Amino acid sequence: MIEKITRIDAIDLRILTCLQRDSAISQRDLADQVGLSQNACWRRLRRLNESGLIRGSRADVDLTALGFDLTVFVMIRTRHHSKEWADNFRKHVERLPEVIDFYRIGGDWDYLIKVVTRGMSGYDGFYQKLITNFDLATVTGFFSMEAIIDNRPADLARLR
Repeated sequence: MIEKITRIDAIDLRILTCLQRDSAISQRDLADQVGLSQNACWRRLRRLNESGLIRGSRADVDLTALGFDLTVFVMIRTRHHSKEWADNFRKHVERLPEVIDFYRIGGDWDYLIKVVTRGMSGYDGFYQKLITNFDLATVTGFFSMEAIIDNRPADLARLR
């Protein structure tokens, strides 16, 4: 990763910043915004993709408009810390479609899962699937009332 960081310059950072704001931007518009020809911009984009700094692009879908109106941050504490158990738990959680983010964390808790579902009954269904066949010491959910900052692009200017 350090090699990647040392190879990017201010133009690369401008490209990455533009793409964080709008990954569907045309290559022509992107080139104009960062002050490059289309060919030079294309070469940089290809290099950034090949290096792994750009990991695809996706649409920011309004899940609430589709009826997924409940976001829950699920905190999990477990008594099991073996690699085998953790790998099995990871596979189990990855199969749950309600999960949009999943982290192993430090501190008083072991895992944090961000779940998006349709209402409390949807969360209860998720919860039942989560705990099935897994010995979890503590599971608690924190229910989001409002997303104040959500999916904010990283401020890449801090790298300069």
